[in-house]
Amino acid sequence: MDTAASIPLAPNAVPLLGHVLPLVRDPLAFLSSLPARGDLVRIRMGPRSVVMVCDPVLTRQVLLDDHAFDKGGPMYERVREVVGDGLISCPHSRHRRQRRLCQPSFHPERFPHYSAVFVAAAEDVARSWHDGQVVDVTTEMAKLATRVAVETMFTAALPPGAAQQTVGDINTVVNGAFRRMIRPALLNRLPSPGNRRYLRARDRLQHTACGVAGRRRADSTDHRDLLSSLQRATDPDGLADGARALTDAELADQVLTFFLAGAETTSNAMAWALYLLAEHPEVGERLHAESDRVLGGASPAFADLSALQEAGHVVHEALRLYPPAWLLTRTVVEDTELGGVTLPAGTLIAFSPYLIHRRPDLYEDPDRFDPDRWRGPQPDRTVYLPFGAGARKCIGARFAVAEATLALTAINSRWRLVPLSGRPVRPSVKVTLGPRGLRMRVIARRA
Repeated sequence: MDTAASIPLAPNAVPLLGHVLPLVRDPLAFLSSLPARGDLVRIRMGPRSVVMVCDPVLTRQVLLDDHAFDKGGPMYERVREVVGDGLISCPHSRHRRQRRLCQPSFHPERFPHYSAVFVAAAEDVARSWHDGQVVDVTTEMAKLATRVAVETMFTAALPPGAAQQTVGDINTVVNGAFRRMIRPALLNRLPSPGNRRYLRARDRLQHTACGVAGRRRADSTDHRDLLSSLQRATDPDGLADGARALTDAELADQVLTFFLAGAETTSNAMAWALYLLAEHPEVGERLHAESDRVLGGASPAFADLSALQEAGHVVHEALRLYPPAWLLTRTVVEDTELGGVTLPAGTLIAFSPYLIHRRPDLYEDPDRFDPDRWRGPQPDRTVYLPFGAGARKCIGARFAVAEATLALTAINSRWRLVPLSGRPVRPSVKVTLGPRGLRMRVIARRA
């Protein structure tokens, strides 16, 4: 059996920086070039060597064996800087208990209430636009997703100034986290303007989330939101010393985890979906016809989701082309075999849903937007990973798809969005994958 030293090194690494330059200049193209070099390829993030997993079957092995391949590496080091040891970032040893405590917050019986929040927020955005207006779709979807995260998490909305500051802080954190992930650790400790902005934004987000969680501890009312559910959750297998429920520190970590993940990833998915519809107006017309047929002029609701198939296909295809969590890392906990290679404990692993979703041997014409891929038999779960897989699969996957589908329907039934130029929009590569400079003109469906 081969050892890690036998894994080929990607070309053009430079001393100290490793592959930082291609990861900064065009990380998606760099990752997409790696499968040609093997199922496993070594890259360098600064001085650290990382084994990039390029094969879908091996990627699924990493995802399913969360004991051997634990949350860790540069990605999760940065995530923990912001959200602590919440459900997304906690190690394997803490995950099972946290998952049991958080699961009731995403019970299907809560979705009709959550869906009403999705739709109300999307319709308020749609009503705020006027015919012919040019809007920054990325910013508008960030505001929408932040409002949904606030109202489903905390019930009460943040004041307008605080909400705007929160959107800016989230953007600063996700931008800064990617840079801090790929560059040498020494640069992250320098008092540079970028580092100071990142730390200020992180501290404000933590203060906001912890303040809300702390004030709620004294409130016995069930507000029918995620925070109320988290407060009341108990683990029957927990210890008798109070560990059956989330501690104050754990509650604060979960609040910030769900708040940040819900606002950032869902806003990107909705922005990409609106952009793809604008680029393919024939698909937008199909969605118009569907909303007319299903809704008959009424607002969309949770009960309509199963009938909104065209909208659901667009959301799934947008998540395939532009998975928000495009690059993830793990740490090998014990000597483990992967793809015929023995990886020693401590090896850093990375994998990319974006890379898997764009492989031409897995998807026909993979760079083409084609919602009809989702008619009939679905792609194998090995090759579609926008929410991960296994025990660490995103707990909010159904929440996110429902939110994006209903919000997309609410906006698209009222407006047609038109790109301002014929140039394709490039992804803004951060910890998440969002569109860069997405300004479009909104045209009323009915003048």
